[in-house]
Amino acid sequence: MKIKLSRNFLLTLAVDLLILAVSYYMGHLIRYDFNIPDWARQRFFETLAYVLMFKLICFYLFDVYRGMWRYTSLKDILDIVKASALATIFIVVVVLFATRFKHFSRSVFVIDWCFTVIGLTSIRVFTRLCFEEFSGDVGPAIIGFALKKIFSKKLAQKGRRMVIIGAGDCGQRICREFKENPNVKSQVIGFLDDDKGKIGRRIHGVSVLNNIDNLEHTIRSKSVDEVIIAIPNACARRMRQIVTQCRQAGVEFKTVPDMGELIDGKITLNAIRNVEYRDLLGRQPVSLDQESIGEYLGHKIVMVTGAGGSIGIGLCRQICRYKPEQLILFERAESPLFEIDLELKKNFPDIDVVPILGDIQNPGEVIRIFSQYRPEIVFHAAAYKHVPMLEVHPWKAVENNIVGTCNLIEAARTFQCERFVFVSTDKAVNPTNVMGATKRFAELLIQRENSDTDRGPWFITVRFGNVIGSVGSVVPLFKKQIKEGGPVTVTHPKMIRYFMLIPEACQLILQAGAMGKGGEVYILEMGAPISIDTMARDLIRFSGFEPDVDIKIKYTGLRMGEKLYEELVTAQENVVPTAHQKIMVVNSCPVVGISLDNDLIRLKEAAAARDHRAIRTLLKQSIPEYQPFDYPDASENQNFV
Repeated sequence: MKIKLSRNFLLTLAVDLLILAVSYYMGHLIRYDFNIPDWARQRFFETLAYVLMFKLICFYLFDVYRGMWRYTSLKDILDIVKASALATIFIVVVVLFATRFKHFSRSVFVIDWCFTVIGLTSIRVFTRLCFEEFSGDVGPAIIGFALKKIFSKKLAQKGRRMVIIGAGDCGQRICREFKENPNVKSQVIGFLDDDKGKIGRRIHGVSVLNNIDNLEHTIRSKSVDEVIIAIPNACARRMRQIVTQCRQAGVEFKTVPDMGELIDGKITLNAIRNVEYRDLLGRQPVSLDQESIGEYLGHKIVMVTGAGGSIGIGLCRQICRYKPEQLILFERAESPLFEIDLELKKNFPDIDVVPILGDIQNPGEVIRIFSQYRPEIVFHAAAYKHVPMLEVHPWKAVENNIVGTCNLIEAARTFQCERFVFVSTDKAVNPTNVMGATKRFAELLIQRENSDTDRGPWFITVRFGNVIGSVGSVVPLFKKQIKEGGPVTVTHPKMIRYFMLIPEACQLILQAGAMGKGGEVYILEMGAPISIDTMARDLIRFSGFEPDVDIKIKYTGLRMGEKLYEELVTAQENVVPTAHQKIMVVNSCPVVGISLDNDLIRLKEAAAARDHRAIRTLLKQSIPEYQPFDYPDASENQNFV
């Protein structure tokens, strides 16, 4: 450990030496009733330098001088206590062996330890209090005024008046951040919490004012300007109640993301954001077997295809937490690849991140990348996913979702990857569109690759529904339409979909990858389906408008390839629970390889010929549950927006 010899450090060291010398002298003074004998005074001066040296060494070992006084915490105080105790014990042991305490008083060292702890902690706590009262440097000229201000009645504070909902761990951290950050001019005037036992108590000097149900009364009586919702794991019903009360009171409100979004677990002011629709889903945090995930990702070469997409980005961020040896970002879109590459290299400088601008549809390129980097774990998240767009361009769905997956399977088998995790979709179940049918075909290709050996590669499929916040999803579209004044377009009043959060989906994909032994199709627990019409109305109210009054809702009818509801399993599949409560596994019939190979060759030919009718016919032959819409000529129908 290196300590920079700055002016502040030298000043800190000088103050500490003065306190340590005074403490040692006070030990002698009190022991001898303020009348120190000459022989004891002589002993004091003879041993002072050694005592100071031993104590400074212990403080160095306990990192006491790495902390900043203005941010003194309980840990810093405990470090001082432990370092002082160790120094005192060491000095006592040395004196015992050297002199058998001849001409030494044992009580001197006990009193010295007490004054050392009191002196060092007092000066640090006092400095922190000064900095909390003054948002700038505290110099000797204002110490007297600071004392007067701290220990007298507080002067009126300026800035926005804020209330924190939730007097738990998250709430106290946010309150502390507000108090310690000199750039924040807002003041926290109180907490609200459902625990009646906390009401009237104080956290960092701020009172717990009332129950959360009395939010509106508190806002009006305390002239609150803003509310911070610091309950990361609040259920959907509770979040809706709090948001409704804030809106009715006409106050601004923000929230702290749940623990799935706070990947590093740090709750700071930067984490506070506006409340969004995903906060009303009430998705509970995911419990992960960190050890098993770390075993198959740690110190491995990992590749993520579609690394610039919504799921790909989420996977990359979370894979880096398990410290792979190398992370290969395979992406065809230049800008998203550039952005995620910059982000990962900044946040995880110790990990070798390799961006590859490439296309999974190019078999030669895929083979070259596998040959050069030899990835051990592959997460295949690259896919074309927009249903109406692919109904117009079905050949692109075949070339990317099927042929691209085949290229990756061949490379993974050739270079003996350990695990290959394929990211699928609920649209692959009983598909009514080309996108779902091609993803189902890819699922069958993955399933038949199950290795009979213990060495792998193990091919695993993970299937789930929609994710909130992904590019092209319905929530950003609704927000844009609301911002433009409407109308908000809903395809059908009875349409429902499954939704989950991107961090949650990515965490469960990693967990399923740890559980799989080859050939499994895992299904993520999606919760209750959500009405798209209800979602649109919630978002309108969320924006401060009334549906069908301020913002109109327009029903446009089902688009090409869409159906009213999605499913997670086919009639031929049986769902079996796993050890993880949010992951299920499907027991399905074995896949016939020869039939798939023949169909694959014919699908490639039809895609090359841009024959949309042949593509749909071949997909129907391969996937009997596929029920395509009867289009007169899909190539002429451009109604895919």
